[in-house]
Amino acid sequence: MYAIIETGGKQYKVQEGDVLYIEKLEAGEGESVTFDRVLAVSKESGLVIGAPTVSGANVSAKVEKQGKGRKIIVYKYKAKKNYHKKQGHRQPYTKVVIEKIQA
Repeated sequence: MYAIIETGGKQYKVQEGDVLYIEKLEAGEGESVTFDRVLAVSKESGLVIGAPTVSGANVSAKVEKQGKGRKIIVYKYKAKKNYHKKQGHRQPYTKVVIEKIQA
């Protein structure tokens, strides 16, 4: 059984026990979160596709960790104009473990 959920403007295919690194959620470590934007659910009887979401379906997950990704370097420059700018960025993420798919 799997489901397709939407969070943080992205779509993820999840199964029970999967570990996901998603856009940062406002939840502490060890807390439980529920994703109610379920776009599709695969059951034994077949695939159920929502329009736009499947009514009554949700996916519960547990927040395992909050963190930041690897640093990327953003470097801007203009040739022959003595202009250059170096900036770093670390994207925050939330690591979640999928516990249950209810449909």
